[in-house]
Amino acid sequence: QSLLDMMVAEEESLKERLLKSIAICRKELDTLCRELQLDPFEAEEEGTILQMEKNLRTRVEVMLKQKRDRKQELKTLQEQDRDLCDILCTTLFCIDSNAVPSLEDLDRYRRHLASLTTEKEQRREEFVSSKRQIILLMEELDHTPDTSFERDVVCEDEEAFCLSTDNIAALQNLLQQLEARRSLNEAVCTELRSRIVALWERLQVPVEERESSAVH
Repeated sequence: QSLLDMMVAEEESLKERLLKSIAICRKELDTLCRELQLDPFEAEEEGTILQMEKNLRTRVEVMLKQKRDRKQELKTLQEQDRDLCDILCTTLFCIDSNAVPSLEDLDRYRRHLASLTTEKEQRREEFVSSKRQIILLMEELDHTPDTSFERDVVCEDEEAFCLSTDNIAALQNLLQQLEARRSLNEAVCTELRSRIVALWERLQVPVEERESSAVH
């Protein structure tokens, strides 16, 4: 009888612990469903109390992992966002860092970053192409970079150059100014060559003398 009483007491204690664990798990699941923006969890009432407690605990573990994974992905996306915003001088994506993001939020964030990455690559290509042309024009015009922006364009590491819309616009403006100077110089040279030829004709300068000057 004593052994039976002890066994019954143990079983009742186990049942009490299981019921308490079930209540705690259900409370955690309600919180996790709200945080993960999921429909409320409906536990199956069939089966033993032991099986129900095990199912609820397993479900809590699965949802906690989902929560950790989403928070970790959000952190990773925000790091990428900061890097891109530093390069492009844009504002960070608007999202609550403290809340658990929904799957839709993460998908929107990923698409936003993909768009920024594409924009960065396009601006980088434009910068590299314009920089190459600017260097050639400066060499042709015997022009030494004399402003901080010109020095940044010509001398600074390409990866460090800020690809903001203002900088890209300033880059195009610099390129147009140098092209205009070259066009002006070419026009002046053409005019001077014409005057030289006219003077050669009037002065009847020999062909040999003309050829010695032609290299210039």
